[in-house]
Amino acid sequence: MRAVLQRVKEAKVEIGGETKGAIGKGIVVFLGIGREDSEKDVEWMVEKIVNLRIFEREEGKLDLSLLDTGGDLLVVSQFTLYGDCSKGRRPSFSEAMEREKAKDLFDRFVELAKKRVKKVETGVFRAHMDVYLVNDGPVTLIVDSKS
Repeated sequence: MRAVLQRVKEAKVEIGGETKGAIGKGIVVFLGIGREDSEKDVEWMVEKIVNLRIFEREEGKLDLSLLDTGGDLLVVSQFTLYGDCSKGRRPSFSEAMEREKAKDLFDRFVELAKKRVKKVETGVFRAHMDVYLVNDGPVTLIVDSKS
């Protein structure tokens, strides 16, 4: 399971001009699910993200987690995180999990996140989305459950 995390001041997902999910200060998670991912990866990823200390204390040190700050979470499915660009000019997505199974793990990720975080919003799985965000810092990190 791969995630690109962006610490944000605010973010939203729109489909056809209609807002489907919006948050204030928190983290946007672009979540990719690989062929070999399991429930164990989901559990690990949720715990890693909500406890990752990427928010600043007053003195400027990154020392607070999403749980510490009471921040929000916006989760956006992103199968292209498994795009392999090493050969040719068109990415291969053969390492991404098939849609139905990926949807189940995505939903499980959101379910577990909602048990830990007060406000969790999502995009729409498999939809073409416009994602708007104000990256705070900027702080952008890549997390991989297989690393």
